[in-house]
Amino acid sequence: MKVKLASNYGFCFGVKRAINIAEQHQNSATMGPLIHNQKEIDRLQSDYKVGLYENLEDVKPNDTVIIRTHGIPKNDLKTLKSKEAKVINATCPFVTTPQQIVKKMSTDGYSILIFGDENHPEVKGVKSYSEDDVHVILEPTELDNIDFKYDKIATVAQTTRKKEKYLEIVNKLILKNKEVRVFNTICDATFENQDAARELSQEVDIMIVIGGKNSSNTKQLLSIAQENCPQSYLIEDEKELNTKWFENKTLCGVTAGASTPDWIIKKVINQIEQY
Repeated sequence: MKVKLASNYGFCFGVKRAINIAEQHQNSATMGPLIHNQKEIDRLQSDYKVGLYENLEDVKPNDTVIIRTHGIPKNDLKTLKSKEAKVINATCPFVTTPQQIVKKMSTDGYSILIFGDENHPEVKGVKSYSEDDVHVILEPTELDNIDFKYDKIATVAQTTRKKEKYLEIVNKLILKNKEVRVFNTICDATFENQDAARELSQEVDIMIVIGGKNSSNTKQLLSIAQENCPQSYLIEDEKELNTKWFENKTLCGVTAGASTPDWIIKKVINQIEQY
């Protein structure tokens, strides 16, 4: 089986930065999973003794706490500081940006619209920076059910969402409202990985997307790949590969989410090449 890698894939700047921070702070713990890849979290635990806090109550004075790449709600950060914990902020700078935009626009009297998954930790964090009227949607049709409190609206996007969907939402928003401030907060690395996956999926027989099953950007890559290559599959490591997928196939495309380390990608490729 021949394998072709996407032109852009895998670790983004924010994830690389967070892992470097974690490796520099042995015997610490992260507030929530540092990234959406359990294999890499297990490696940090094994090699660097980086643990995991599931709840704020677990944190004790003088503990070293690393803030996850997705960020945490504003009040949670205040609580950590009030506990006199040593806080190391590994929030991706591209996630910090929408947090600060929401904070400023809300203070300036704008209603806030966030395009993203309300249950995603990144969106929970961004939403917490609004002082008043804030709404979260995933589809343009959801705008029909929103009654904004103010005439002025500011909108941001979860960093890993599809840009095409955001444009649909923005267009509909502009048609119905007098003043709309649009901030493109979708990460460039997300654009590049998505475009590369789209291009590669048009020329292969089968597509393998590697990443965490709970990773938003990885699931977006799978969705994009399936548009052109229905035989596209999401796996977390080489153990999830199924030999039946590759029957009568000659060229396999491979891409990976922003939280997928190279050592996992290499194992998957080595396994596929044996089929």
